[in-house]
Amino acid sequence: MVQIKRFNSTDPDFNSKLDKLLAFENAQDDAIDTTVADILMDIRSRKDAALIEYTNRFDRLAVTTASQLELTPEQLQHSLNALPETQRTALQQAAERVRSYHEKQPLSSWQYTDTDGTLLGQKVTPLDRVGLYVPGGKASYPSSVLMNAIPAKVAGVRELIMVVPTPDGERNDLVLAAAAISKVDRVFTIGGAQAVGALAYGTETVPPVDKIVGPGNAYVAAAKRRVFGVVGIDMVAGPSEILVICDGATDPDWIAMDLFSQAEHDELAQAILLSPDTEFLDQVQQSIERQLSNMPRQTVIRASLENRGALIQVKDLNEACEVANRIAPEHLELSVENPEHWVDKIRHAGAIFLGRHACEALGDYCAGPNHVLPTSRTARFSSPLGVYDFQKRSSLIQVSQQGAAKLGEIASVLASGEGLQAHALSAEYRYKKHR
Repeated sequence: MVQIKRFNSTDPDFNSKLDKLLAFENAQDDAIDTTVADILMDIRSRKDAALIEYTNRFDRLAVTTASQLELTPEQLQHSLNALPETQRTALQQAAERVRSYHEKQPLSSWQYTDTDGTLLGQKVTPLDRVGLYVPGGKASYPSSVLMNAIPAKVAGVRELIMVVPTPDGERNDLVLAAAAISKVDRVFTIGGAQAVGALAYGTETVPPVDKIVGPGNAYVAAAKRRVFGVVGIDMVAGPSEILVICDGATDPDWIAMDLFSQAEHDELAQAILLSPDTEFLDQVQQSIERQLSNMPRQTVIRASLENRGALIQVKDLNEACEVANRIAPEHLELSVENPEHWVDKIRHAGAIFLGRHACEALGDYCAGPNHVLPTSRTARFSSPLGVYDFQKRSSLIQVSQQGAAKLGEIASVLASGEGLQAHALSAEYRYKKHR
């Protein structure tokens, strides 16, 4: 029997129970951090030589030059051509939907001229070079390639460099095919902290980038934390999360499987159901018991549901929305009648799926919006990855003679108040005569 927690919002200790359920200690392992620090320092110092050494050691390869770690466009296209027709078509269709969605996002430059002739505005420009980390080996995450590479390309990033480890020389055709479809410029078969270091600092073969995006293991996450500031990073994501709000009218098997879809990621993933219908919660629990034995990753799912999952009875859907805003989940399914009404009450969620047919899995692969989402309650202040993450904004200020006089007086007063005389004089020179 799956020992998933059952709460009721009327319980006197409900708030403390929920806080305990949501608590996730994302503390960094000191041993990992020390190892990563040493690797990054070595990459920064010895560059290609260190990169080759770590790649041979950790991925069990036998390369002698860093150039052997780069794949050609022809090799990427070969991987695409080698896919079964169904996989190739699905990958291309998903890519087109992701591209179409993100093409509607670009931020444009803008400007205006105020009454004194001063031009003000904002210039939006893409990043020059971005690094994309993709897990490799037996792990197959072509969707991660699409979700990171396509918005970067839509944003106008000049050069996109992908790194993907190939333990024992094992290359994943789906991942490389996704790189071909996404128009990734260069691909290096490297991984781990050493790959993050190469992207951040550059080597003789791998050029330094301006930002690093993409998921990875604890070593990759620790390395991204350490190089932040030298380069930008997307985020350091926690375990995957799903919160389902259901009115009790959706097939309980559907909801159970939606909870499984996140629980199968990781023992630390979180799957929570909120419903005012206690009989429906019973049905979902029975469905969990019935369907779990058929899941290839049933051990992981069970651990996730028992450690961090919950079935929670709420008073009504209004309260469900209040609890959802407190949880601020990565994925939120509104499996209810008239979801358009209830979505207005949601303030904090990475992605919101409206209605009974909008399962989270569609968002992971092919709906179009990005699946790189804020976790661990960071949806309170963070957003999904998008075109805007691969652009930067510069302010535009062009001041007329008339404007210099008007603004100069204001600036002079404020600068003098702060005790910054050079600031004040710099402004005054534009409208006063000084010796």
